[in-house]
Amino acid sequence: MGKLEKEDIRVKEYLDSVGRAKWARLYCPVNRAWTLTSNIAESINAEELVSARELPIYDFTEEVRLMYGRWNCTNRQNGSYTFTTLGKKFQELLSINEYKSTCMKVIASTEYLHTVIDEGRSFTACIEKKTCSCKMFQVDEMPAITLAVLKMKNLLHSNLYKPV
Repeated sequence: MGKLEKEDIRVKEYLDSVGRAKWARLYCPVNRAWTLTSNIAESINAEELVSARELPIYDFTEEVRLMYGRWNCTNRQNGSYTFTTLGKKFQELLSINEYKSTCMKVIASTEYLHTVIDEGRSFTACIEKKTCSCKMFQVDEMPAITLAVLKMKNLLHSNLYKPV
């Protein structure tokens, strides 16, 4: 913000006025992930529902429900047998965070709530709400603290990904 202020104070003032939740991933109340994509409804409408558009509304919604069921089943099956490489940037980030997680101590409070101790600092992570007091869970989605919790719960297996 200091750099923006030096360049053009109006830009800083505008960003302050709209609120950080609109332009900073850290403050966003919803998960924006790494990339924003276009509207999937256009794809579905153009490809999958051409013939269903002519049906009465009840039959149309039933066709949509069945289509999503097929997609979910197929995607779940494909995902359970897929072992893929990540892009270099994301593989490096995941590898670094996995390494960092090996030095952390995890203490479960509930099924979803955990205290993670890292170099004397203590953080609270909730895997149900996908939040952590370090704020990195909300930004990176797979920080070292999250990986430490998932490992402790036997929900993370290193063989699910491999280096590029």
